[in-house]
Amino acid sequence: MSIRQRFRLGMLTVALLGGWTASATTQLRVDVTQLSQEADAVVHGVVRRVESRWSGDGRRIVTDIEVQVTDPLKGQPGNTVLVTQPGGEVGDIGQTVHGLATFKKDEEVVVFLQKRGATAFRVAGMAQGKFQVRRDEAGKPAMAIPEHSDALLLDPVTRKPTTATEKPRTLEELKATVRAALKKGSTP
Repeated sequence: MSIRQRFRLGMLTVALLGGWTASATTQLRVDVTQLSQEADAVVHGVVRRVESRWSGDGRRIVTDIEVQVTDPLKGQPGNTVLVTQPGGEVGDIGQTVHGLATFKKDEEVVVFLQKRGATAFRVAGMAQGKFQVRRDEAGKPAMAIPEHSDALLLDPVTRKPTTATEKPRTLEELKATVRAALKKGSTP
């Protein structure tokens, strides 16, 4: 192969690889029982505000998510909780953190939260700690749909790549699982 052909092949490789976005987030897979026991608060509620802003030091973008609590399943979070997570868009500048939960205004959710300072929380287990609640007009039970992300999940025992194990279930089944996990976690 000539130098010119190697150069072209190298440039083609760089061009192809340069077009891919790298998702470098790796995390251990967790289930609802573990999330319930490790979270400081678990709430069922409605997203009232999603707003990105520059952090206090002006070096990164963070997003504030305000959730109006309709059912506090664990903890005493109050009528609303403020969830803050890295990433977002301010003007025409954006920062993405792979593996985090995504939120939309007026979205109904169940979220597993960890304290982050005096008044703010973060989502426990990243995207694994958020379930979207979907309601059907036909009178069927509300469904809790787990959020899946682009993060690489590792089995907590083998540390080998795995897939998410949480499946959609009714909202009441999710709440019952949370309550059972909390009851189980409080017994010696």
